[in-house]
Amino acid sequence: MMTTIPLSKRPRLSAAGLAVAAIAGVAFAQAPRPEAARAEAPKETRLERGKSLVEEVSRCQACHTPQLAAGSFDKANWMKGSTLVGIPAKPIEDWHQKAPDITSTSKLWANWKYEGFVAFLSTAKNPRGHKAGPPMPAYTLKAEDAEAMALYLKSLP
Repeated sequence: MMTTIPLSKRPRLSAAGLAVAAIAGVAFAQAPRPEAARAEAPKETRLERGKSLVEEVSRCQACHTPQLAAGSFDKANWMKGSTLVGIPAKPIEDWHQKAPDITSTSKLWANWKYEGFVAFLSTAKNPRGHKAGPPMPAYTLKAEDAEAMALYLKSLP
């Protein structure tokens, strides 16, 4: 059984209280909704997505770009390959001390092409069917992510 409070017993709002309530109601009604913000946000292009995945998520430059003496990346040789700094404490079979050039002008790109890079990033196997040697991670990305990354790498001179 539900009880109701008679109108005579309910608290009354002053004119100022009514004004504040009205303004709050209008402000709430006009506040942007999260779903509206998502709908209005510009769509990321495949190239932008690829750049983000390569540079911010996978951080490919950590191995594939040489560093300057001050520790910053050598932008003139972005993704052009680099000698790796660290050596494992215990020997690891097939450890690669050099990361290859993965730009569009590289020998690797000439051999693998766009499709080879997409396959490698999707299956963790190179076009000959071999896995990458350590320390390269074995990526098994969704096709659209692998394609976006390969598209970005293809855009690098």
